[in-house]
Amino acid sequence: MNTFGNIFRLTTFGESHGEAVGGVIDGMPAGIEVDLDFIQGELARRRPGQSRLTTARKEEDQLEILSGVFEGHTTGCPIGFMVRNTNQHSSDYENMRNVFRPSHADYTYATKYGIRDHRGGGRSSARETISRVVGGAFATLALRQLGISVCAYTSQVGDIALPGGYQDYNLGLAEENAVRCPDPDIAQRMADLIMEVKAKGDTIGGIITCVVKGCPTGLGEPCFGKLHAALGHAMLSINAVKGFEYGMGFSGMNLRGSQQNDIFIPDGIGGITTQTNRSGGIQGGISNGQDIYFRVAFKPVATLLMEQPTITEDGQSTTLKARGRHDACVLPRAVPIVEAMTAMTILDYYLINRTKRI
Repeated sequence: MNTFGNIFRLTTFGESHGEAVGGVIDGMPAGIEVDLDFIQGELARRRPGQSRLTTARKEEDQLEILSGVFEGHTTGCPIGFMVRNTNQHSSDYENMRNVFRPSHADYTYATKYGIRDHRGGGRSSARETISRVVGGAFATLALRQLGISVCAYTSQVGDIALPGGYQDYNLGLAEENAVRCPDPDIAQRMADLIMEVKAKGDTIGGIITCVVKGCPTGLGEPCFGKLHAALGHAMLSINAVKGFEYGMGFSGMNLRGSQQNDIFIPDGIGGITTQTNRSGGIQGGISNGQDIYFRVAFKPVATLLMEQPTITEDGQSTTLKARGRHDACVLPRAVPIVEAMTAMTILDYYLINRTKRI
């Protein structure tokens, strides 16, 4: 399945070591001003080689828009785009040609399709997420006109976690450090941990928190199109994601209903709001007008630059020490990916909601 979305849809193509990666966006509203600098900037936030914490692969990730934009605005027609791969080192992966990396997609891809691209993982490589970031950037441009914003940040690396909730931080500070954490001191501790792990050829995971502000009430579908289910699907489709929770999530399971319920009150301007937001902005699978917030857990990257036992394609025991350029921690580069998948989901469900009432 290479297509995401219902009305706003993104279809992606390309492999890590192929000629290019790209996609087709369908359902983009017409007349949206296209800020190319913003889109290219989002790609820069995701691209490799942006700091000492990330893979050393050098790619400019220059966007080429092929269709769907005229005189600086979207036309409502499909938007075709691509980003060419220019810095592949395919020979780095030759020792993986007939060997399965532990916990990687190598084995499952080979079993499912009977063939796999061992060069960087092919479609299972995070390089595929370039297309998601472009789709998310276009969705963000549309959401801006609706007063909806999406902001994600690194809230935990290994056992180093931000205390408190998103309301306790100036989220704008997240872009001022390489880890993308809004607390400078904790960000430095996170960076030190990543570098310590990287020096050993190992990897480490963590958590990204995402917040949606300005989302109107009413987005989401009963019973199998709940908004939180759609967001969970979007997040769990990202490489290395192992968990998703929204609102209080698992931390609320030790509370009673009287402690967890969000009490409705007048908002003072003729509407309704809630005293608290433990629900995470979604009730009954439908947005309630409060901030939507959720957390996404990323596992440590499977490709290690240290020796591990494994097996060959014909089932023989062997050892593997990966070569090449790999992230010791994906979180800094995954922040814009989480934002992109969120923006596409929210815009898609906004467009669905427009079909429900005259």
